[in-house]
Amino acid sequence: MSTVVSKDGTTLAFDRIGDGPAVILVDGALCHRSSGPNGPLAALLAERFTVYTYDRRGRGDSGDTAPYAVEREVEDIEALIAEAGGSAFVYGISSGAALALEAAERGLAISKLALYEAPFIVDDSRPPVPQDYRAQISDLLAAGRRGDTVKYFMRRGVGLPAVVVAMMRFMPAWAGLTAVAHTLAYDAAVMAGTQSGRSLPAGRWASVTPPTLVAVGGKSPGWMHNAMAAVADALPNARRHTLKGQTHIVKPQALAPVLIDFFAGSDRIPAAGLSGAGGQQVSGGQPR
Repeated sequence: MSTVVSKDGTTLAFDRIGDGPAVILVDGALCHRSSGPNGPLAALLAERFTVYTYDRRGRGDSGDTAPYAVEREVEDIEALIAEAGGSAFVYGISSGAALALEAAERGLAISKLALYEAPFIVDDSRPPVPQDYRAQISDLLAAGRRGDTVKYFMRRGVGLPAVVVAMMRFMPAWAGLTAVAHTLAYDAAVMAGTQSGRSLPAGRWASVTPPTLVAVGGKSPGWMHNAMAAVADALPNARRHTLKGQTHIVKPQALAPVLIDFFAGSDRIPAAGLSGAGGQQVSGGQPR
């Protein structure tokens, strides 16, 4: 484990493995370096890249300076990019994809961007999160109800069936989830305004010009496909990619070859059939 200090003085813990161009992996909700998909993914990418996995603030071994703001998490990524040499490829999954997109919109030195299933809700293909979603998260945390906060996120944020959520407290991972429950308020802030069931804000990401891979699992629900299509359409230099047989819990072995191909390939997004304007590439996750 190594550390880097963010602009507001928060110490961030990170691991660095491999050799080659820098790739920074950004986790989604409730995940950190030792718990989540990015650790195994990093090991596969390390054959070609220097890969940075880090604990987002408030998680694992990282600090958590108050008050929280999305801007501070963007500065955290900026600190890691500086540590990596001044520019980097960035990959984000779930709310981490939304955070990575925010970092790119704010002009960080991201040479290529890869996004997997940012959970935007852009139409009526699934219920939106409640209008008071962030307030409910904050109230539950203020009352010390960490387990109920995780349940509320899983039920109203993720959209899992009530019976599945009720059984989660019997899972071995439950203690780890509740340990970082306070960071669900941070993810709610990152996702604010993008889960209402309405179209994404017009022009919001028009300034995100780095080549961008917008990926979704072939077995993921329709609302997620719609969301990522909307993201690709909103970006000026994006291509869509569907990983055959994958869900939101994407297998690193399926994802890694796609990321390697994208990060190691040409900076130019091919014009034929791969543009953000509706083009889509389908892959079983094997190197081409």
